[in-house]
Amino acid sequence: MNDRNNHLVTPAALVADSFSNAQIEAALRILKHLLHNFPGATAFRVLGEKLDQIEIATPKFTLLLRDPTVLRKLVFGRSPLPLADAYINGLIDIDGDLYAALGLKQYFASFDFSLATRWALLRDAWRLPSKPRNLPTTPFGSGEFAHKHSRSSDQAAISFHYDVSNSFYKLWLDKQMVYSCAYFHSLEDTLEQAQENKLDHICRKLRLKPGERFLDVGCGWGAMVCWAASHYGVKAHGITLSEKQYEYAQARIQAEGLGHLVTVELRDYRDLEGESVYDKISSIGMFEHVGLANLPVYNATIKRVLRPGGLFLNHGITHDEEGWQRTIDTEFINRYVFPDGELDTVSNIQRRMEQTGFEIHDVEALRPHYALTLRQWVSRLEDHREEALQYVGESAYRVWRLYMAACALEFEYGGTGIYQILASKPGGAEAAVPLTRNDIYAAS
Repeated sequence: MNDRNNHLVTPAALVADSFSNAQIEAALRILKHLLHNFPGATAFRVLGEKLDQIEIATPKFTLLLRDPTVLRKLVFGRSPLPLADAYINGLIDIDGDLYAALGLKQYFASFDFSLATRWALLRDAWRLPSKPRNLPTTPFGSGEFAHKHSRSSDQAAISFHYDVSNSFYKLWLDKQMVYSCAYFHSLEDTLEQAQENKLDHICRKLRLKPGERFLDVGCGWGAMVCWAASHYGVKAHGITLSEKQYEYAQARIQAEGLGHLVTVELRDYRDLEGESVYDKISSIGMFEHVGLANLPVYNATIKRVLRPGGLFLNHGITHDEEGWQRTIDTEFINRYVFPDGELDTVSNIQRRMEQTGFEIHDVEALRPHYALTLRQWVSRLEDHREEALQYVGESAYRVWRLYMAACALEFEYGGTGIYQILASKPGGAEAAVPLTRNDIYAAS
């Protein structure tokens, strides 16, 4: 927020080429009504060469509203989603504490006004133009997905999120390129250490042994399969729908000299072949893309390719409400971040696994770990902003910054959870797991 012409809000100063006096005054009245009870003192100023921008200052953050027409959607829709749209498309800027600014979501979702105030808000909103002046011709996130979860739509959804740029992700992920919740032994752990902790924690839970056949469903950039092969001697195979992840994983396998133990391929989980092919299977941050209606197919496929007595670890995000209803959160996630992604409660996820015939052995909640992970990702992304813009546009950078910060808060509030569920396929000559968990936590 540099190079501004600052002006105190006085009737004489409310002159703009792009907006009339009446429109700017209407915008200011809307803001004063909306933010009247927002915690902390709030000040408003009209800025810009044409005096067509409004600064909203609070003790922890400052919002620069570049186009007051954003307020029209905010009033009529009674949803904070237009603020997210405006930020992503450059109509709003945030200086200061982004997490504090995201507190506006909860505030706007909870406020209630008298009938007289509502009429005043609507009257002023009608005075504002219906379309922003500077909105891009094709706003970021304008694509729509219908949650059909066909092979082609799932491929498109995965490509939308993961095929951005390997170099972009490399700026803020750990050196292993793990794009899922880390596992912190202490608050002093670096992100690098916490992600290695997570990879090893999963290997220990699966009780991986040399020579076992191991499958990672949704293998990302190859971190899990390479870690399992190099540290536990398994024959690992990974599948992904992302071409860029596949290319990176292939190069990584060769660079690490693991070609004799590790393979990856572009394949939909529904197209996995054979029966009892693998001894152990992991799925890390993948089942969120499956779709709730397809969970029976997903579970049945995993069970089919897993040997009797084999272990399956499902690591994924859950929701505190059943199903995937249309809300501010779900609409934002599906529009900008994970098209066709759907979450459910952990109890429903377990029930679906049991209905398929899996036996549940262990369920571990990692919610605080993901909040820590996301805050580290946001910090690293912000530290590499200029480099990030070399690989993605400004709007994409803003999407990742906003969604990861918002998700960190959701995990801290408890609206979103994440669980590792360890299960086995019935049968087999030996017990699927030991009598206790001691072996998981024993010193290596």
